[in-house]
Amino acid sequence: MMRAHGTARSKRLRIVLNSLRAAPSLAAFAPPMSPPHRCHEMTGNRKGQLTMDLDHPYRLIFQPSHEPLPIRSEGGLDWRSVTAIKILEIEDTHG
Repeated sequence: MMRAHGTARSKRLRIVLNSLRAAPSLAAFAPPMSPPHRCHEMTGNRKGQLTMDLDHPYRLIFQPSHEPLPIRSEGGLDWRSVTAIKILEIEDTHG
């Protein structure tokens, strides 16, 4: 991890992963509780995926690991029901 991403990003990634592991569900990161990680759902061709800040402009990209995807009755992801995720990548989503 350190070789691929450097010290600062590796440290931030470790903090984010430990926070995700300790949370009872993704609801712990839902807006407005999301700072400092700024967890949010992605749109467009990344719909169904979520991101969390690492070091600007890099973000951790992941998706819920549930089948079927937990959806609220009014639509949208039910963050309270997301208890498992699949890490997809670390990426500069702005570049």
